[in-house]
Amino acid sequence: MKTIQYFKKPLITLLILIVFTSCTEDLDRFPTNALTNEKQFSTVDGYKQAMVSAYIQFAGANNFFYRDFFELQEVTTDEIVNTWGDHQETTLSWSSEHDQSTGVYQSGLYLITLCNNFIIESEASLVASRGFNQTEQQEVEIFKSEVRFIRAYAYWMLMDLFGNPTFATEETLRNGEVPGQIMRADLFNFIESELKEIEPLMMDARANEYGRADKAAVWSLLARLYINAETYTDSQKYSEAIAYSKKVIDAGYSLEQNHQWLMLGDNDQNTNEFIYTFNYDNEKVRTWGGTNTYSLGAAGVTASVNGMSSSWNLYRVTPSIPALFPTNDPSIDHRAVFWTENDESSRTLEIESLPNSLNGYSLYKYRNVHRDGSPISQENTFNNLSDIDFPVFRLAEMYLIYAEAVLRGGSGGDSASALAYINKIRGRAYDNNPSSSAGNITLNEMDLDFILDERARELMWEGFRRTDLIRYKRFTTSDYLWAWKGGVKSGAAVNAKFRLFPIPITDLLANPKLEQNPGY
Repeated sequence: MKTIQYFKKPLITLLILIVFTSCTEDLDRFPTNALTNEKQFSTVDGYKQAMVSAYIQFAGANNFFYRDFFELQEVTTDEIVNTWGDHQETTLSWSSEHDQSTGVYQSGLYLITLCNNFIIESEASLVASRGFNQTEQQEVEIFKSEVRFIRAYAYWMLMDLFGNPTFATEETLRNGEVPGQIMRADLFNFIESELKEIEPLMMDARANEYGRADKAAVWSLLARLYINAETYTDSQKYSEAIAYSKKVIDAGYSLEQNHQWLMLGDNDQNTNEFIYTFNYDNEKVRTWGGTNTYSLGAAGVTASVNGMSSSWNLYRVTPSIPALFPTNDPSIDHRAVFWTENDESSRTLEIESLPNSLNGYSLYKYRNVHRDGSPISQENTFNNLSDIDFPVFRLAEMYLIYAEAVLRGGSGGDSASALAYINKIRGRAYDNNPSSSAGNITLNEMDLDFILDERARELMWEGFRRTDLIRYKRFTTSDYLWAWKGGVKSGAAVNAKFRLFPIPITDLLANPKLEQNPGY
């Protein structure tokens, strides 16, 4: 497809220009670029290169930004037990000096700084003064709106994880100010305002190059923002969640026929369902912060299945997750891609020991193969890098947001449409056909508990679970327990402070304007 070739390959070429290396070669946290702003922003291609740098940083292609975000969202829940490390995330027992959340925080702020600099350099008067013609100025304005989207998304991540993070805009950077701290509700308002302001400036839904954001990406982030508004602001915005999820639904997307196609190495074909993606390619993107983590991390999955190399034995699921499915294999619900085998000895459902990678099933959801099962050639020296693009937004999430918002009392939607959307998801899951009645539920069966479980089934290992459990008030409380929550095999409630991660100690020491989150 032309759009794939146009954006994905130039993006990868820029990886070389910005000097990305693998973590086995001391992968730097930040990109380096010897160009001055004056030279960098002297051409449209220079602006595009700088925009792509922000996209790359966002995707974690030269750091662990999104990988760490993913783990904070998943390892803290019933969806992933981590074999490695001290198990602070698995047991919900981290301290104020927590390395992984510190990495997300600092990488997020660095990305925001990149975006702020781009926004300054793409101000209309400055672009015009550099001799760009009208068409070029309009193109740079589109780039600017996309960078503002990336900044808004990065702030959403920090708001979701930390509540009250450091806050800097282009004005802060322009004036050389020490950034202050923003309260969660105020940051919500900023993100909402930014997204609404850039919406008319973005490319139309499905009109941009593959891997770049458009209006539908803006609507998707707004829908995600609004479904969680009560968590962030103590105010409900379910009607708004319905309105913006419906904008996406009505934009011409459709579910891919086979759920197991979603996370394969040739999933750049999934443009019917994918709204915005992080793009990976094993030839050029040398990172352990991409989708190879989710494929190779799945405990026990063999190279013949994951399409790359032997398992890192990193991730397993708690017994609570297989219990959501009719069986522990995909014979009925095709999303139940649980790995229950092991070459050396038997794998158990129960998790008796956190460091034992044979305790707990894992998943073969992410596979670096073609749809027909054939392998993808590894054009690198590591033989285990991924081509699996990561869908930041896809249509099924919008269906689930719409249905939940209707059930929570939002206006502008209806239960019949909500049920139809859920049954499309289930028709695909049970019969590889969104129009199938296989797996259908009735209106009486569609309640909020069902939606939470269906989100786990449909969006498993896609970085949602912590936020979902917090929204349902089941993350730290005794209302829902899973294995090793609270450091107890049967599960236990934990301090409510763990709904937020701590502001990093290093940032508190460096910036007197910051205050720590309660309880740390």
